[in-house]
Amino acid sequence: MADMQGIDWNEVWKSWRSEHAFLNKDSKFWDARAQTLAERMLKRGSAYAERLLKIIEPEQDWTIVDMGCGAGTLAVPFSEHVKAITAVDFSGAMLEILEKRCREGGISNVRAIKASWDDDWSKAGIGLHDVAIASRSLAVEDLRHAMIKLSRVAKRRVYIVTFVRRKEEEKRICEAIGREPNTGPDYICNYNLLYQMGIHANITFITEKGPKTFKDHDEALDLLKRKVDGISGEEEKKLKAYLEKHLINDRGRWKLDYQEPMKWAVIWWEKEHDTNM
Repeated sequence: MADMQGIDWNEVWKSWRSEHAFLNKDSKFWDARAQTLAERMLKRGSAYAERLLKIIEPEQDWTIVDMGCGAGTLAVPFSEHVKAITAVDFSGAMLEILEKRCREGGISNVRAIKASWDDDWSKAGIGLHDVAIASRSLAVEDLRHAMIKLSRVAKRRVYIVTFVRRKEEEKRICEAIGREPNTGPDYICNYNLLYQMGIHANITFITEKGPKTFKDHDEALDLLKRKVDGISGEEEKKLKAYLEKHLINDRGRWKLDYQEPMKWAVIWWEKEHDTNM
């Protein structure tokens, strides 16, 4: 039987991340795609935020730091349920969209800060909050360091939301372009690392209902290409052919003719239990 404590889950994460370019995007990449991504998140994000609200059950007197906030997928809907939110992202374009949404919605309790996981959070002015959240934003090099850093700005509770592998979709895409399916880690890496750090975290899952849709074939290609590292010109041609075969029109938008629900793992722990951090 494998010795779970003998596996360095932080090194497992680092090794897998180093082989996947889509996790290594800088702020310029996200700045260039901010508007498109914000529109996509607005269409799909409300149900996700509602599910997370039910899991977290925020209290009106809470202060929250939302690390990797994007254009406000959580900050905007959470703002009416808490005292204050500090929304942090390294993409200035994302923060501009968030601030515009707050102005238009009359939201005054959201403070935006431009900072990355690697920045000095004290100098950035992030400060201490009741609850810290990293929702789908832990695409970091050093997972252990990032989770310790997140925990240190929380007084009561820490929440992490990360991906559950879509194995069927990955298998189909790899087969279409002639590659072996990738078998890297997902949420279990976070969970096992926390266990090694002495944290007995809680976990539940969010399943996004309904098919993912695209405005056209180009958008579908752009999204699926991000799942394949170092895609060659020949592989891209094969991926285009795959989409031509499997994309169907549904009331003016496009979707794949098969569906594998998107699942997210919600991992959280009470601060009183993370004395090792």
